[in-house]
Amino acid sequence: MNLNDIEHFRQLDPEDMIGHINGLPDQLWQAWELGQGFDLPQWTGLSQVVVAGMGGSAIGADLLAAYAASQCHVPLWVHRDYDLPAWAQDESTLVICSSHSGNTEEVLSAFERAQENGCRILAITANGELVRRAQAHGFPLWQYHFEGQPRAAVGYSFGLLLAVFTHLGLILDPSEELQGAVASMEAQAESLQPEIPVASNPAKRMAGQLMDRWVTIYGAGLLAPVARRWKTQINEVAKAQASFELLPEADHNTLQGVLSPKGQFGATMNVFLRASANHPRNQLREDFTRQAIMLEGQNTDSVKAQGDSPLAQMWTLLHYGDYTAYYLAMAYGVDPTPVPMLQELKGKMKSAE
Repeated sequence: MNLNDIEHFRQLDPEDMIGHINGLPDQLWQAWELGQGFDLPQWTGLSQVVVAGMGGSAIGADLLAAYAASQCHVPLWVHRDYDLPAWAQDESTLVICSSHSGNTEEVLSAFERAQENGCRILAITANGELVRRAQAHGFPLWQYHFEGQPRAAVGYSFGLLLAVFTHLGLILDPSEELQGAVASMEAQAESLQPEIPVASNPAKRMAGQLMDRWVTIYGAGLLAPVARRWKTQINEVAKAQASFELLPEADHNTLQGVLSPKGQFGATMNVFLRASANHPRNQLREDFTRQAIMLEGQNTDSVKAQGDSPLAQMWTLLHYGDYTAYYLAMAYGVDPTPVPMLQELKGKMKSAE
């Protein structure tokens, strides 16, 4: 494993996943600006919002839900399944169908059920069947253009939703805070570039710690969806196993389960994501929980978010995790872009229709 071998990176990464990661700050801002140019009906009387999505198209909704929790007065439900909950009925419910490909069968199922239930519907997609159905039925369509994997389009899946909620008056205008978040991401990324050697590159060093270990990512509050994002990026980019845990819930069950099997403890790594914007009691829990796990003999580390605002802290840690997953892929010697097992399963589901 030589994480300073840039030529080896180019050989392993022919579709330039690192280019997408480097471009994420710009993508996030472009998505926000794109959203300012889209129109929405003058919807009133909304009681709840459902975002139907899977994988990289759903994580943006998780991020928005965490960010908006302190100011949005209607509930936001992220729906990762077929159909819709029974309470998603009539015009009091806005269903946002988010699918990068536009062909995600779970999202298309939710679209059809939302139409049957008389819900308001907005489609957010780059292409595919979702475009056709939204246009055929006259529903608002926010279409963007991006060539790449859904997980690499997280700036769109979040930035466009952020614009939707701002359009609807559900949150305050975040443009100044978002601009600061982008600047914080760009400043942090200077030390995370492939040409920065391991000794000076914290994401490369973190990847080295994750190598050949079962990884668990801990996050609380604002960073709960970021912990999920780290987990899924390790799965899809590095083709490695990982899980995520949420605080404070983990202190009511998971913590007691760290006593066994002791024979595996050397092959663990528990990473705690930290943000000063989080509840102070959760910050205290992070300290105590990490200490308890470490004293049982498991490996632990922590990463502190950069930036002064909640958005900056959320997105700098997300970006750091993307770089870490990329360098872990390089360490394992795998192409970070294709997901053949996921595609094979989609093919089997398609043929079983």
